[in-house]
Amino acid sequence: MTAGIAFVTGLRAESKIIETAAKSARRTAFVACAGADAGRAQDAAARLIGQGAEAVVSFGLCGGLDPELRPGALILAESVTDLDGECFGADTVWRPRMLDRLQAAGVMALGGSLLGCGHAVASVTEKQRLHRTLDAAAVDMESHGIARAAARAGVPFLALRAVADPAARSLPQAALTAMGPDGGLRRGAVAGALLSRPWEIVAMIRLGGEARRAFAALECAAGALLGGEW
Repeated sequence: MTAGIAFVTGLRAESKIIETAAKSARRTAFVACAGADAGRAQDAAARLIGQGAEAVVSFGLCGGLDPELRPGALILAESVTDLDGECFGADTVWRPRMLDRLQAAGVMALGGSLLGCGHAVASVTEKQRLHRTLDAAAVDMESHGIARAAARAGVPFLALRAVADPAARSLPQAALTAMGPDGGLRRGAVAGALLSRPWEIVAMIRLGGEARRAFAALECAAGALLGGEW
């Protein structure tokens, strides 16, 4: 794998996964964290492209919209669509290369479309509606911005995401306070939210377990991608 691939994430923990895998493989990786904001993600991707990145990957967690997807399922998206209907296709040369690399390492990734959304899709009702109307497998808050930057620069775009919250489960309100604009975890805000909504503690514990499964899948994927030449 070349050092010219940029990874843009929403969470600092996702960026750390790439940085750790790159260090283990003794490689250099372009990495930026956008904090779950499409505009910041677009700017970060554009900056990394300006620094010489040959391709851009949207990397991190996502929310499941397809009810068949379980926590930890990896999606190597075939396309990303936003709520305005703009669609960005994954690069048809780089995507098969990435898929081959994952499969060679025993890491399974599914296809399908990602929805890029400007807000957290929290309720089961909204997840069902978006899956039914847009036929998207999963949703995140950065991929459409990253894809737009890649399209404007004329460089390949890919999205590799792991499902954290499944379609059949609503996100607890406390989870919506968890991420800061820098992609870090706002532990104080979560604690405060749970003090006012203690009935969500069980849901937060369950979500934490599901997120750990998703992070583990991303770690396997990062190791496979950065561990050898394509």
